[in-house]
Amino acid sequence: MSKYLFFLFSITMFSQQTEIQQYKVINTIDNIELRYYPPSMKAKVTSNNNFSKLFKYISGNNSDNTKIAMTAPVYMTNKGSLNTMEFVLPVKYLEKKIVLPKDNSIEVYKSKEGVFASITYGGYSNSNKISENYRLLVNKLNKKNITIISNQPIVLSYNSPYKVFNRRNEILLEVVYKSN
Repeated sequence: MSKYLFFLFSITMFSQQTEIQQYKVINTIDNIELRYYPPSMKAKVTSNNNFSKLFKYISGNNSDNTKIAMTAPVYMTNKGSLNTMEFVLPVKYLEKKIVLPKDNSIEVYKSKEGVFASITYGGYSNSNKISENYRLLVNKLNKKNITIISNQPIVLSYNSPYKVFNRRNEILLEVVYKSN
């Protein structure tokens, strides 16, 4: 019994807490959340080696040779054959000097605020799950007469590829929403 408790204690003590991007849920419609996202600092790249380039940047391949904490979620979009990946930087970088990447294919920028509709799904993400949840989200928004600003789905992944259970993925669409 004591070995079991020690194991649980070790997992709790040594598990890292990942900073999650801030947002405020402004309404819920069935399994859809309407969220307000304030501005945040992000690093993005469009290439074949998106994750490795961004990981090198936060691991110290930057102007200050500074390690930057990994946050969640990771943003992914796809336009034709172009895949873009974005890391949200820790909230402290909104107030601090931007740490510039040494790799000029990485863009660090301040995102604009906005309202987004979100649908959550589990497991490992794949094109079928993305298509199915995108369709569910669009249908629900259309039924509620909520205007979609961009039909380009943004796929969010909250977990390390090594996490097997209780995975969290989302599809986001920017919308026009005025609360009553």
